[in-house]
Amino acid sequence: MNRAGKTPRFKKQRRVIVELPGLGKPGALARRPYPPGQHGLRRKKYSDYALQLEEKQKILFHYGLREAQMLRFITLAKKSSNANWVSKLIGLLERRLDNVVFRLGFTPSIPAAKQMIVHGKVYVNGQRLDIRSAILSVGDRVELTKDAYQNQVYLQAKQNPRLPLPDYLKKEETADGEVGVISFEPDVSYVPFPFNPGHITSYYALRGGV
Repeated sequence: MNRAGKTPRFKKQRRVIVELPGLGKPGALARRPYPPGQHGLRRKKYSDYALQLEEKQKILFHYGLREAQMLRFITLAKKSSNANWVSKLIGLLERRLDNVVFRLGFTPSIPAAKQMIVHGKVYVNGQRLDIRSAILSVGDRVELTKDAYQNQVYLQAKQNPRLPLPDYLKKEETADGEVGVISFEPDVSYVPFPFNPGHITSYYALRGGV
């Protein structure tokens, strides 16, 4: 771990053996496509529980969540759609403000989007919104402050987008920059990395009260 006690982004991606676009920094697996501390290139055989845990970690790492936050989102998702709550969960996470700013290509990563939000550089429907976990609705319009469109973070992200624009979002050009609009609620198909929703269902099915 680094001095701040946080696992580096490269190591998080190596831990789950998949590139997580939300963390930025592509190429984490280019030279070391195996978990940290594993010197051989052959991956060990995983138990069902280990596979389920790994799938959960992908979601936590990519979207920048803590376990307690994940549980709150699961509870909310189950209230809306208990039969297909994983798809509803992803829909909520994809509509978090920090993820929307990232998926619009305004920043190269979700952590960078968080910084832009907490520094007051993001507007939703014409009002400044500095809560990264805010869940947006269909029709909401997201834009940056005028100076943020000249920031190197935005300019670099625009020049080298980490992901293509998903079709649940659309962008409109303005005099100052761009405005993003949520067209419809995304589902589990919009997870931008290999993902098995059944493993998430199985993992939390073993935990009562979720």
